[in-house]
Amino acid sequence: SLLQKKKKKPTKKPNPPKPITNPPKLTISSAVSLMAFRTEMGLYYSYFKTIVEAPSFWNGMWMIMNDKVTEYPLVINTLKRFNLYPEVVLASWYRIYTGVMDFIGLQTKTCWTVNRGERLSPVESCEGLGDPASFYVAVIFLLNGLMMSLFFIYGTYLSGSRLGGLVTVLCYFFNHGECTRVMWTPPLRESFSYPFLVLQMLLLTYILRTPNINRGSLIALCVSNVFFMLPWQFAQFVLLTQIASLFALYVVGYIDSLKLQKILCAHMASLALCFILMFGNSMLLTSYYAASLAVIWGILEWSPKLLKMGRREVSLWAIEGFAWLFGTVTLKYLTSLIFGVADDAHISNLLKSKFFGYKDFDTLMYTCAAEFDFMEKETPIRYTKTLLLPVVLVVFGIIIMKVSDSFSDLCFCVCGCFFVWQLVYHALQLLAYTVLGILIMRLKLFLTPHLCVMASLVCSKQLFGWLFGKIQPKTLVFAILAIMAIEGSANLQNQWNIMGEFSNLPQEELLEWIKSSTRQDAVFAGAMPTMASVKLSALRPIVNHPHYEDAGLRARTKIVYSMYSRKPAKEVKKELLRLGVNYYILEESWCIRRTKPGCSMPEIWDVEEPANAGKIPLCNLMSKDPRPYFNTVFQNSIYRVLKVTRE
Repeated sequence: SLLQKKKKKPTKKPNPPKPITNPPKLTISSAVSLMAFRTEMGLYYSYFKTIVEAPSFWNGMWMIMNDKVTEYPLVINTLKRFNLYPEVVLASWYRIYTGVMDFIGLQTKTCWTVNRGERLSPVESCEGLGDPASFYVAVIFLLNGLMMSLFFIYGTYLSGSRLGGLVTVLCYFFNHGECTRVMWTPPLRESFSYPFLVLQMLLLTYILRTPNINRGSLIALCVSNVFFMLPWQFAQFVLLTQIASLFALYVVGYIDSLKLQKILCAHMASLALCFILMFGNSMLLTSYYAASLAVIWGILEWSPKLLKMGRREVSLWAIEGFAWLFGTVTLKYLTSLIFGVADDAHISNLLKSKFFGYKDFDTLMYTCAAEFDFMEKETPIRYTKTLLLPVVLVVFGIIIMKVSDSFSDLCFCVCGCFFVWQLVYHALQLLAYTVLGILIMRLKLFLTPHLCVMASLVCSKQLFGWLFGKIQPKTLVFAILAIMAIEGSANLQNQWNIMGEFSNLPQEELLEWIKSSTRQDAVFAGAMPTMASVKLSALRPIVNHPHYEDAGLRARTKIVYSMYSRKPAKEVKKELLRLGVNYYILEESWCIRRTKPGCSMPEIWDVEEPANAGKIPLCNLMSKDPRPYFNTVFQNSIYRVLKVTRE
């Protein structure tokens, strides 16, 4: 169960916190069962829950497409904003499944009451596919389990040997903690999206290897693109690196313009389909990905007419490469200006912060989080201990040698050209993923699986045929796997040993107080992770949430987080009233929490408002006495609920 996925920490059992107000009546806790879906997970799961609990499926669809709770007082189409098609599909499957099971009279879940003792309320626990949370998580795990079959097929096809598929799968499991987060955060968008990227890259490999592309393979590529992009806003950036890698193949002469144009057509068709299915989401049309597709198409059309030089001229490479880069950035800027879209402006600022030390409130909100910081220094060491990195470096070196041979030996290009195309593409894609992984630690979830795929090439006769004449391939491969297994099996054992339970008594107490002591239409503001829990478990309207990819939401969050600045309380109250906030959930730890130098909330605000630096943070003042602008109506060891005074 999901509740058993958090690592158990040996701590003493805390004494129950003492709130200012009387605790609610002790009944079976309705908040606990949902609290394990924290931060973004809770936000996404809440929409699945809405559709499941609605009187009908279409009523639930109307509710999430006319949502009045997530960004009060706005009414938003969350299906458009949050890439919620996975929740829609899973909710429809769940309703069909439970409906059929009820009709034939089969039991779908088993529930029992857990008595937690002391003064804590009992908790109902359920297992079985009839339980919405269990069904939701089970389907995600099933999808990612099927992905491993795709990895085996991918490794086998790329290397030309079933041993290659075995190497890919074992490398994935030996480096499991570096490859995925699905076991900790099932509802995140990557859990639904990434398996279709694996399928898409397998199809692309087939297209690159095949001399004559058939329409069916292009349609399959288009469909896999759609299934990859629909669940995840970030997918467009990954596909940008793919298009850039393919364009590089064209520039150096490894792929002809006709084949590349056919691939571009599949990408353009999938982008158009996603634009329609996302109700005209303008971020898709104003993305670097869309701009890159248009610019490359233009280059393919005009380059042969304007430039008559040979394909291998370095000067032509530079011209086409510069035209692509300059054209993509310029077109993206112009389309964003025309459509008035600023939702992805933080991506450019995030890159500026990585290379030039740029800082503002939004970039610091990202870079101060470990997952958006630079890759950990320990990551390459872990790759080395499992022998993954050394094997891939050897494979990469051999590919470079083969590419050099293809330039100097025309015969090789004639005999093995298609094989070289796919190898160069995968090598370029590996370089792109490496850059992404180094810049943003979270994106090593693309790098590590691709390293596993590249490791399959150790079984390739085209690359290592000269060595296989001296030593049996199976002997070499199993020797490598045996060495990998030394550290890999220890990594697996560490993963299996992580068993425990999720418990957050202060938050449980907060949520139960909200449900019992506030009106159904009471509006809440606070830290983004907490707001997701308030929406999911207490069903109260909120003004901000963890989905930080919207310019309007970032502006709202900045207003809400001004409670942790050094602004005057009167000014903060005025802005909160403008948003319609009734209650503010203050977490005192956010005043002092500091992931690294310069990353406490008051320090982040000092960058934004240097004139206020040196003043006492407002959150510290509110912790002592929030009057006259706020009143404390609830307090425990972690949370303090401030009611915004209206006079």
